[in-house]
Amino acid sequence: MFHPLENLSKYNVILASGSPRRRELLGLLDIDFTVDTSHPVDETVPPGTEAHDVPVYLSCLKADAYPLTPGDDRLVITADTVVILDGDVLGKPADASEAMEMLRRLAGRKQTVVTGVTLRTAMRSLTFSATSVVEFGELTDDEIRYYIDRYHPFDKAGAYGIQEWIGAAAIKGIDGSFYNVMGLPVHRLYEALKSF
Repeated sequence: MFHPLENLSKYNVILASGSPRRRELLGLLDIDFTVDTSHPVDETVPPGTEAHDVPVYLSCLKADAYPLTPGDDRLVITADTVVILDGDVLGKPADASEAMEMLRRLAGRKQTVVTGVTLRTAMRSLTFSATSVVEFGELTDDEIRYYIDRYHPFDKAGAYGIQEWIGAAAIKGIDGSFYNVMGLPVHRLYEALKSF
């Protein structure tokens, strides 16, 4: 039976991410893969790194942490997503107070979401990024508190998950990939995987 990513059958595909959303999104491509987060890295970004370059730098850093030697059949997929507003990188909030502050800043405004993705085998490495622009409607403090209390978005860049209540209630529009905002630009990844 035809499979559009039959070329991957020679690889042991590894998703090097603990994100349940990335696991779900990669699963949409109907490929066999395992999750391996056994090579954590220090995600400190060099001073002066441009905001748009942060997720690309981090995806490369995460991929390089996997020791691949000639003959290794693993294809490692790493990714990092950031939300950028006013030139600032909004990462994962440390607590409810920080999440509240981030969402107040995002309310009624457009922000940029960038995901860096790296594919790495013993013989080859490919890195790309995808950018989406997300426009939020206005949000009251009560609405923001409701979302934080109910959804606990502390593992999400910018303190929100577009696939959750806030995406339905507060996001007016997106220019770019919805899946990219969730954390993995699946179409771009699919096209890249076809080349391996």
